[in-house]
Amino acid sequence: MPELRTNASTDELPEQIRADVRLLTTLLGRVLSESGSPSLFEDVEALRHATIAAYRDDSPEAFAQAAEIAESFTVQRADEVARAFTVYFHLVNLAEEMQRIRQVREGRPEVEGAVDTIPKAIAQLSQEIGEEAARRHLEHLRFHPVFTAHPTEARRRAVASSVRRLSALLAERAFTTLDEAGELRMERRLLEEIDTLWRTAPLRSIQPGPEDEVRSLMAIFDETLFTTIPRIYRYVDDSLQGENAGREQPIVQPFMRLGTWVGGDRDGNPFVTASITKKAMAIASDHVLRGLQATAERIARSITLEADETPASPELQDLWQRLAMIDEVGAADAEVRAPNESHKQVLMLIATRIAATRTRNADLAYAHPDELLADLQIVQRSLVLAGANRQAYGSLQVLIWQVETFGFHLAELEVRQHSQVHGEALAELEAGGELSDQTREVLDVFRAVAQIQHRYGPRAAGRYIVSFTRSAEDLAAVYRLAEYAGAEVTLDVIPLFETYNDLRSARAVMSEAVELPQFKARLEQTGGQLEVMLGYSDSSKDVGPVAANLALYDTQAELAEWARARGFELTLFHGRGGTLGRGGGPTNTAILAQPPHSVEGRFKLTEQGEVIFARYGDPTIAMRHIDQVAAASLMAIAPSIEQRNVAAATKYSAVADQLSKVSRARFDSLIQAEGFAPWFATVTPMEEIGRLQLGSRPARRGLSVESLKDLRAIPWVFAWSQARINLAGWFGLGSALEAVGDLELLRRAYEEWPLFRTVIDNVGMSLAKADPRIARRYLELGGRPDFTELILEEMDLTTSWLIRIVGGEKLVENRPALRRAVELRSPYVDALSLIQLRALRMLRSDEEAGPEWEHLLLLSVSGVSAGLQNTG
Repeated sequence: MPELRTNASTDELPEQIRADVRLLTTLLGRVLSESGSPSLFEDVEALRHATIAAYRDDSPEAFAQAAEIAESFTVQRADEVARAFTVYFHLVNLAEEMQRIRQVREGRPEVEGAVDTIPKAIAQLSQEIGEEAARRHLEHLRFHPVFTAHPTEARRRAVASSVRRLSALLAERAFTTLDEAGELRMERRLLEEIDTLWRTAPLRSIQPGPEDEVRSLMAIFDETLFTTIPRIYRYVDDSLQGENAGREQPIVQPFMRLGTWVGGDRDGNPFVTASITKKAMAIASDHVLRGLQATAERIARSITLEADETPASPELQDLWQRLAMIDEVGAADAEVRAPNESHKQVLMLIATRIAATRTRNADLAYAHPDELLADLQIVQRSLVLAGANRQAYGSLQVLIWQVETFGFHLAELEVRQHSQVHGEALAELEAGGELSDQTREVLDVFRAVAQIQHRYGPRAAGRYIVSFTRSAEDLAAVYRLAEYAGAEVTLDVIPLFETYNDLRSARAVMSEAVELPQFKARLEQTGGQLEVMLGYSDSSKDVGPVAANLALYDTQAELAEWARARGFELTLFHGRGGTLGRGGGPTNTAILAQPPHSVEGRFKLTEQGEVIFARYGDPTIAMRHIDQVAAASLMAIAPSIEQRNVAAATKYSAVADQLSKVSRARFDSLIQAEGFAPWFATVTPMEEIGRLQLGSRPARRGLSVESLKDLRAIPWVFAWSQARINLAGWFGLGSALEAVGDLELLRRAYEEWPLFRTVIDNVGMSLAKADPRIARRYLELGGRPDFTELILEEMDLTTSWLIRIVGGEKLVENRPALRRAVELRSPYVDALSLIQLRALRMLRSDEEAGPEWEHLLLLSVSGVSAGLQNTG
């Protein structure tokens, strides 16, 4: 494993990433030789060379030779080999991340000429609608990622921590000049950490609980988001203000809001209780208050402005008197430590009050974040009056932005529950008698939300999402339950439309919902602000990815038109997953393909599992991601984008109808066939994924594998990706394209119709990570040749049409960076797939197979996930 040479295309990789991969894999080779069992390194190399040869050579003989090597290992040796390849992928992922960081730092655009930053979007909008209107849209910009606990992060936290330490070392090496001694020291430290990664058990031994998931999320906030979000505000303001930046009041208003379902999403998760919800908010509040306190203390230490040169305003003097009265000891200390430095004195007392808020010292604590914000703005105005503008709009402005963005709660905690649970609770309550544990818990949730709002402010919680909303009555049920609970709570009840039929009826349901007395009253309070959530994953599992994508587009168009006519400010909440089968793919391109008026500068989506760490784990990458998504949210307003999307949707409406109808029929012919569900459970590691301890939520809502209806979308997608089929992301598209049949028409659609282009590009990415030779071996485990041939024929047909539409000789040839990444990884993923196949075959055919075979299977699942960089 010491060399990078996987195939010819890797020679096209930038030299820096080639050097990083070569360094890291060479060091891994040394670790395997030093720390692995005898001849492990030789066995790893034998399988590696064989899978590379099979990847280059399509002949059955080359593939059979690689499979033979994988079959020859004992289960213990296969376990070691699988671990080695898994570590390899963690290292390659690091090298690729480092390359992305270099590109961002060097200002290299991913697409030449793309409007992919907020300043570029403002400039483009100014040309189309005028500078004043563009600035007005910037004022109303809102990007709202919601972090979920959906279990798609296959790595243990210990593994993720080791990877982050390696990332820091690699960054230090890349961006620091080292002498010879420094290089040797760096090599030693990298070897130590890679050895630690190799020796760390890759699988969780116990299932994480909701509190563990909350604490994992806090690492992203502490290490990245708390400082990165104000950095992006500053970067945008600097670009807009030019020479006046730092001297004038910022133009940029905080446009990010964080949301979380971690500790609030109880749909199908019995471990999320009202008590857990309160604990989740307490943990988040503790983290944000620690951050605010540290920032306030740092500013107080630095703002050493002598009062004669920078006098306090009367307003600041009044504030000092108020603060000194409630904290006499702190005031006396401040006068001693900062004599004649009035601004510093006040900030010292403000920092003390933030600390008291965290520790719940009622005498000193701030009651509400707006109270803290008001104090900070008094300090800022005093500095401006004294002529100290740069101090007013420097570090102090960062703290103000942090308070405005995070409050005392960090992220808005959202509750989600299934409509059926509400119905059952209401039936019990209306019948009288003793209540079940489930109904008592439902009522406790409303009381918990009321307590959270009282303690942390109304923004801290209040969005209540109703899964599987079928009617306006499902929304009314939430208000009725809150009344039964006796909770004084402010609620925004949000419908979640998930299945195909529910999406189609969304407009009718919302027309009834807005006439509900409680709903109407809330709309009046918010000035007509309305939120609707759309489910990508369940709709795709319901009718297939093509029909689901088209239905989602139509639903958004209908809701946007309806809301606009009624004067509502609609925010569509996109329940997108990380994988293509769950609405994944590049977010910024997806935004620009949405219907007119469906974004309007407001974009809200779920972020989960490995996607959270990939997008927000590194400050540079997080900043770039936020910049791209916010820019796309602004550009979606541009008349040129709206006109393009309307024209394309009209021109290709007949094609859309045919694609939807044919793809759905093809999908149904497989999914609804007799015996499909147990066959699916046999040919994929679906059942075993449920034992992988990914998260606190069960993989199913309770039904057996005789039915797919209650199988969650995550294991559905996850299982197909592990089998190297990725069926959830493409099945049915080939038949639909074949039915249209007109290649020139489809090529024009690819150029002119953004939604179609997004679908085609995402399917191309999905199929590029699939492998028909390996897929066949999985499919044949089920003894249903009809299903096997149906899937492989559709895969071949879809691949053929995509290549003809996009051009070239292979999939994703129009995206060279992606193609290189796939070709770099695929031979190594093949090695793990062959090991997984062997374990799966053993578990399916031998009832006496010991636990070591299941451990091998689960280990290979973790490795393949690292290699493909997606799970569910």
